[in-house]
Amino acid sequence: MKKEIQLLQLLKKVMLLLVAALFFVSCESNINEVRKINISEFNPIGEAKDFNLKYTDSGKIKAILVSPQMLDYSHLEFPFTEFPKGVKVTVYDDQQNKSFVTSNYAISYSGSNIIDLRGKVKITTHDGKMLETEQLYYDQKNEWFFTQKQYKFTDKSSVIEGVGIDFSKDFKTLDTQQITGVYSI
Repeated sequence: MKKEIQLLQLLKKVMLLLVAALFFVSCESNINEVRKINISEFNPIGEAKDFNLKYTDSGKIKAILVSPQMLDYSHLEFPFTEFPKGVKVTVYDDQQNKSFVTSNYAISYSGSNIIDLRGKVKITTHDGKMLETEQLYYDQKNEWFFTQKQYKFTDKSSVIEGVGIDFSKDFKTLDTQQITGVYSI
């Protein structure tokens, strides 16, 4: 009888180990499947090399975007388009005057209409205004730029440096924070 009890206890332990092993194997398999799904979902669904996009409205060119590489992640829950090698944008106003925007990296979030420019961001306008910073956001819906990074703004009579700036796309409305430099009011 004692041997039967010991045998039953041993059998229970073996069964418990077998069930635990099967549980871990099935979990590992599920984890691997989840990893595969996450990896495949985060891959871009489209890639363009030497990208050159001309945006027109009513027969007039409004902007030209040039980039060595564009990655399309529009299939994700929070879709975006990435420009890992930077962008060069030429923007035309109604009189066909050119302004230029460059950065080493850019990402455009289609759900929020926010563009994030990073790395040697520079805006040069047709009338001689220039803004330089390391990161700049652009709200496409409100046509508004903003950053909390250090910046340098130059126009014909002023050089303003500081941390944090918000401004309209035409530089007519400017809200600076923590400024230094020489400027005219």
